[in-house]
This record gives sequence, C-alpha cells and structure tokens, in this order.
Amino acid sequence: MQPKADATALGEIRMTGREPCVSVVIPAYNAAATIRETLQSVLAQSLTDLEVIVIDDGSTDQTAHVLRAFEDPRLRILSFPNGGLAASRNRGIQHARARFISFLDADDIWTPDKLQAQWEALAKDAVKGVSYSWTDYISETGHHLYPGSHASFEGDVLPDLLEHNFIESGSNVLVRREVFERVGEFDASVASAEDWDFLLRAARHFRFSPIPKPQVLYRIVSGSMSANITRQEGALLKVIQRNFAQAPDRLQSLRPKTLSNTYTYLGMRALDSSMARRRSLVALRCLGKAIAYDFLLITRRPGDLAIIAAKIMLAALLPRRGAALLSSFRRLKRLPRS
Repeated sequence: MQPKADATALGEIRMTGREPCVSVVIPAYNAAATIRETLQSVLAQSLTDLEVIVIDDGSTDQTAHVLRAFEDPRLRILSFPNGGLAASRNRGIQHARARFISFLDADDIWTPDKLQAQWEALAKDAVKGVSYSWTDYISETGHHLYPGSHASFEGDVLPDLLEHNFIESGSNVLVRREVFERVGEFDASVASAEDWDFLLRAARHFRFSPIPKPQVLYRIVSGSMSANITRQEGALLKVIQRNFAQAPDRLQSLRPKTLSNTYTYLGMRALDSSMARRRSLVALRCLGKAIAYDFLLITRRPGDLAIIAAKIMLAALLPRRGAALLSSFRRLKRLPRS
C-alpha cells in the first residue's frame, strides 16, 4: 500500500497544489538545537508522498537559518508571531492539504516506518479516525532512556483514555481531517494538556487504531521550573473536569483513578528534571494526592511507589549527591504522558 512518489511528483505537490497523502505539522520555537534531526526523521519516512509544514512560532534563535538549509520540495516553512504550541498546530491544520494530518514536536524523532504504518491502519478502515504508535524516551543527547507505556487500546478507547493519556505525546498520532471538522482543533486555554483534551474529544466520536511498536522517540529536556508543574496541574484538572462533565454515567466511576494517575504522573515529572528540594516537596504533595484519590495504588504499585519515595528522600536530603545515586535506580515504567 505504499504510495509511490518520484522527485517530479514530489515537486508537483508544491507547484500544482496536488493533495499529498499526509501532511506533517511541526511547531518550532527556538528549536535550532534539535529541529535538524527532527526534520530529517520526517523526510526519511518510507511513506514519501507527504508535505511537511514547519510553523516557525516567532523563534529568536537560529531556527530559521537551520530550516533554510533544507531544499526538499515537500517542505513548507511558515513564520508567525509567537502564539504557543496549540496555536501553531492549528495554523498547520489550516494550511494542510492532505486528508491525514500528523504532528511532531521540534525536538522529537520518528522511526522511518511511522507514517507508513499509521496511514495503512487508517486507509484500510474508514471507521478509524486516529492511529497511534508506542513511544520510547530519549535523553537530550539522543540516548535511549526507557520505554513508554506501550499501550494498545483499540476501537472505543474513551474509558482507557479518560483514565490516563496512554498516547503520551503530541508527536504521536495520525488523524483524519474529518476528526478536526467534527470535534474542533487544539484548545490553547489548556496549554500543556491540549493533546489529551483533543484526543478525548476525538475518542467520543471516532475509533482508534494502535501500531504496537515503538515509532516515536520523545526527548526528555531538563530545566523545567516547579511552577510549570503547578500550571500543568491546573490544565490537567480543567481537562478532567470538562471531559467527565460530558462523559456518560457508566464512566463516572473512573474519576478517582484518573485523578490518582494524573497526580502520580505529575509527581514523577517533578522528579525528572531537578534535584532541588522544592521539587521534592512538589513530588511529595502530588504523591499524597495520588494515594488520597486511589488508596489501592499502594497495593497495585508498591514497588514503584517505594522508588518514588526514595527519590523524594534523596532529592530532599542530598540535592547534589542524590542525582548520582538516582542514576543507579531502575527507571520506572512511566504512566503515560498527559
């Protein structure tokens, strides 16, 4: 089912407006350090009949200079004043020509078969609106860190997606254009949780198709401040409140587990980027809330909770030496990224 396209045909996509098979939208803000590798992973896809739309979101570094070095006719670069991630994705949707649209953050990477596998999953089943793959995590320098959740929920995924965002990142999905026409675009009012919010809206009306192999490499970037955890908490709680208000009665019992999973994720994220004592206090607060919402978490994940508690103690008591000690711990198998 591979859609073939030679160099002439690829040029015609841009010159004549012929509809490509897939549109890829890449929001980029001050992404000079990573955008080259990200873009190379897209242009090297085995599915070649695509257009790549990079939204330069008001970058002030060398992002534009790096992008100008690419001469592939499938690439379009659009520059706008800074509007944020959701606004950039929405701008890309509005300029996309294909029936299938995918998104990639400017520091993440795809394996070469990612789009081909997802496109085949949707092209052969008109009922499916979204396809997604497994995610693995890499360091800032590109080294493998740990696997993601590797979930494979299919069809009506709303109950599972309400519990936690098993799709993990905005760099994952391939989406039929009809989904956006039915449920709308990304909501900038829930920044840092807009992916989950959109996917939940999509899951109420469309079926999902998993690709059970790691095809998305999500880059962990350090340096986030603890205030960002607080902002993300607010956005996630808004998404939870909004979607449970619209969820059927049969799913209302999931709310405590959803809140517990959300606070477990926030606690893990607080410990990922810094050994400062203040981050250990944020993690401790989140862990307490996670257990309060779902006390059975203690029996379901005792080993993981013990490791989280040990990390909190090391971060609080040994903020400098703790970082070295933590490297000896096995990585937790993360709850999916919200």
